[in-house]
Amino acid sequence: MEAGMGGSGRPGTRPDLVIFDCDGVLIDSEPISLVRLTDNLNRIGVPIDLDTVARRFTGTSMTSIMAHIAADYGVTAPAGFADEVRADTLRAFEAELTAIAGVAEVLGTLPDRRCVASSSDPARLSHALTLTGLLPLFGGHVFSASMVKRGKPFPDLFLYAAERMGADPGACLVIEDSVPGVRAARAAGMRVFGFSGGGHWRHDPAAADLLGAGAALVFDEFRRLPELIAA
Repeated sequence: MEAGMGGSGRPGTRPDLVIFDCDGVLIDSEPISLVRLTDNLNRIGVPIDLDTVARRFTGTSMTSIMAHIAADYGVTAPAGFADEVRADTLRAFEAELTAIAGVAEVLGTLPDRRCVASSSDPARLSHALTLTGLLPLFGGHVFSASMVKRGKPFPDLFLYAAERMGADPGACLVIEDSVPGVRAARAAGMRVFGFSGGGHWRHDPAAADLLGAGAALVFDEFRRLPELIAA
């Protein structure tokens, strides 16, 4: 499935930098993470189900999630809650985590400069990318929302990544799987492709959701990325 029309950092040219989200783009972690988050929220008294968590919080930092939980449900997380969720999720990763099909092959041949910019914390990012064998493919260029003041859907993380990589935001291409991530990329002045091949996208409006947020196109097979960048 593909929707929208092509182009890269600037339409008709290759991007100076390709910025990849991690969860749901490089690794098929979102189904695992969302289940663990839902169970832990239920544990502290938040009456929320998996579908609601997936719809509202996919691609969102833990800081933003807990702010929404406090505002909408009146539940303040106990001390150490975020660390407990993180540890629980990492244990599940050890047993279940896989890379998105085709990622290693594509990154092994893609000529463009690249980095990762994710809402996940640095420890989780490093652990997940190491488990799936993808970390060496980014040469240490991995950036977390914990490095900036505001997470997605604000543009701070993408702008920070571009600055650290010495790239003009207008010449960057972002690969994102979530509405907050697409909105963050567009707010940063970057072109963005939506990816809907992760296990958490189980509903038909995936393309409409990402296109509506500002993605130039949506694709669901990672192996198609080189041809889409070249278009």
